[in-house]
Amino acid sequence: MPFRAPSRVPAPALLRLPRAWGPRATAPVRAALVAAALLAGCAAGGPAEPEEDAPAAERGDLPPAVERAARRLAPSMRGAFGAYLAGRFATSESDAGVAAEALMRALQADPDEPELLARAFNAAVMDGRAEAARLARRLPENQLAALLLAGSDAQAGRWDRAEQRIRSLPRQGSAQVLQPLLLAWTQAGRGNVDAALATLRPLTEGGRLRGVASLHAAMIADVANRPREAERFIRVALADAAEPNLRLLTVAAGILARAGRESDAAALFDTMAVGTDDVALAAGPAARRAAMATRAVASAVEGMAEAQVALGAALRGQGAPELALTLAQLSLRLRPNFAPALLLAAESLADDRHPEAAITALQSVPATDPMAPLAALRRASLLDRVDRAEDALAVLRGLGEAFPNAPQPPARLGDILRARGRAAEAAAAYDLAISRVGAPRSSDWPLLYARGLARERAGDWPAAEADFRGALRLQPEQPYVLNHLAYSWVERGERLDEARAMLERAVALRPEDGNIIDSLGWALFRLGDIPGAIRWLERATEFEPRNAVINDHLGDAYWAAGRQAEARFQWRRALGLELEPGESTKIEAKLRDGLPATAAVR
Repeated sequence: MPFRAPSRVPAPALLRLPRAWGPRATAPVRAALVAAALLAGCAAGGPAEPEEDAPAAERGDLPPAVERAARRLAPSMRGAFGAYLAGRFATSESDAGVAAEALMRALQADPDEPELLARAFNAAVMDGRAEAARLARRLPENQLAALLLAGSDAQAGRWDRAEQRIRSLPRQGSAQVLQPLLLAWTQAGRGNVDAALATLRPLTEGGRLRGVASLHAAMIADVANRPREAERFIRVALADAAEPNLRLLTVAAGILARAGRESDAAALFDTMAVGTDDVALAAGPAARRAAMATRAVASAVEGMAEAQVALGAALRGQGAPELALTLAQLSLRLRPNFAPALLLAAESLADDRHPEAAITALQSVPATDPMAPLAALRRASLLDRVDRAEDALAVLRGLGEAFPNAPQPPARLGDILRARGRAAEAAAAYDLAISRVGAPRSSDWPLLYARGLARERAGDWPAAEADFRGALRLQPEQPYVLNHLAYSWVERGERLDEARAMLERAVALRPEDGNIIDSLGWALFRLGDIPGAIRWLERATEFEPRNAVINDHLGDAYWAAGRQAEARFQWRRALGLELEPGESTKIEAKLRDGLPATAAVR
């Protein structure tokens, strides 16, 4: 059964946004729309009024504010029209569960209203409901309905009908990517592998879709037991990918192994193991054996699901999480518990500010799936995001024990502990992560930097300084490390000339970063260059006008320049912004007594 997004899910759209699902309205606009709909209901009439003590479901399950308005303005509309209003209100609030329930109720009372039918169908798709297929059959011109029905036909073995539906999709917008992939899979499904590969050939021979088309051509050839063709296409897909992801590499490893290229498959896993982020965790020995022994895509139906996830991931990368979620739901209808689709659904939900729903999606990833460790890492981050830090820490500790060579679990553990003010524990977690890395590479500088931050917060400055210097040895031009180490020296009154040079380099690397610019201005202040300090600190406030520290620094520079009224203005401004604990007392003392004469070093 596909994952059902548990309410608060964005409204769907695919290929071309249906007129009924326009941009999300602001609260005042929503109120105006509800009022207009109520008045329209009065003019048009409606079903008989239910009894005052009828249950909420029979009244349309309206949100309280909407129901109160309905009672005032339209005594005749509280049945089916009330459900319609509830569905529209829930849609505007990105609540797919309530929207689907309410709109399906309204549709029962008025089954032939086209806009209501389209709204109910879209909500049913987004909520993962079985009724979506029944509604899709009543929407012959709807592209999303055509995709859903093509998948249903494929599952039933009606490949000719599925192909006909896919051919009906327009070759424009997102369909330019999805249509040829799905068409090739339907042709493969009815046994015409040559036609499938011919469909993809124009794309595999060049152009921006070469990589994804070659990947699907490789999977089609692999399902058809054509190992040499599969190998040729997968090598093109790998060469076309600037940064191969976990899914591509595991698919490729299996194809290469079946083509007799086991050593090349193993080399792919070695590439994965030196990558960034989470891929090394998921590429343990068991995952390697599973990827090389089984097909990641075992049928044409699964290939269609893979195509929908691929497009969804691309759309999410372009800032369209609601489209990505729609495609993830379509994929899950074809392949329930498909880990890449569940991950895409979770990431899309998280992008659209629904972390609890994202956590639920990730919990559906099968524990035996090679991507389960990756899902667990994502889930830990989301648990921390919703203030369930102890649950997140438990997940990460379990992963760290299950994968004793992977640095990611203790590194994420350190991040959470550091953010929660548990600096000494964070430093210990980073110690473990760094010990698992072996000889640090240039890409490992964030681990040393993070441990340095934890050690500094724990009061061990010599060890922190050593970590910052170590991070710079790995990445000498890393502006944030340059900034932090130099700023720390300035605050401590140490190595001021060296700090100034480092900060000037950091500003050159990040000329629009207000925090780095502030560091340079503050260094100049401590060096006694007050005009230079004011120039840079004023520029920093242009980029970070609501940063309390920067405003406080500018106030100090103004005072040192004899501009006392301006200094007090900046200090008062800083007091009204978010401050570190204890800073407000220092600023209040400056407002009362002025800046101490010893504030600058020289």
